[in-house]
Amino acid sequence: MIARIAAVLTALFLLVPLTASAAELDPENTLYMDLPAGRVVIQLLPELAPEHVKRVKELTREGFYDGTPFHRVIDGFMAQGGDPTGTGSGGSELPDLRAEFSRSANFSRGMIGAARTSDPNSANSQFFIMFGDAPWLDGQYTIWGKVVSGMEYVDALKKGVGQSGAVDNPDRLIKMQVAADVK
Repeated sequence: MIARIAAVLTALFLLVPLTASAAELDPENTLYMDLPAGRVVIQLLPELAPEHVKRVKELTREGFYDGTPFHRVIDGFMAQGGDPTGTGSGGSELPDLRAEFSRSANFSRGMIGAARTSDPNSANSQFFIMFGDAPWLDGQYTIWGKVVSGMEYVDALKKGVGQSGAVDNPDRLIKMQVAADVK
């Protein structure tokens, strides 16, 4: 019974910030992702994935994500980016990260996960933003953030074709910044 109550409270905690304004978020754990259609505000979740959050902030501060394509976009499922090569097999020069799977958060609309190969410990720089719910991903991929505003700009990304979702001439992430660094 206590575990069930804790799960409900955790779920409610994770939903509340979806309505939070950018002013209510911790600037050190907030990203501004500028897309062609507008700015997306992302709340980082270090309590779920501290090493992934640290990596995303490090790469963001280096400008790694600026100009990278959303190379795989599947309508109703997710948009994947963070690969400078646009092939789906690129990443940063940093070592891969160990999985930080969570049972207290679910892959639902606006959640952001670490993309990886079939090896759970192969996440590097790539990420995906959920367009809808995908419970089959729960506990299988690391959740490191969630969109708190601007999801309509993610929805506006150019969609891919076929089951692979590969995008011909994809939209690009214009600039990503840690909110604490924005003057």
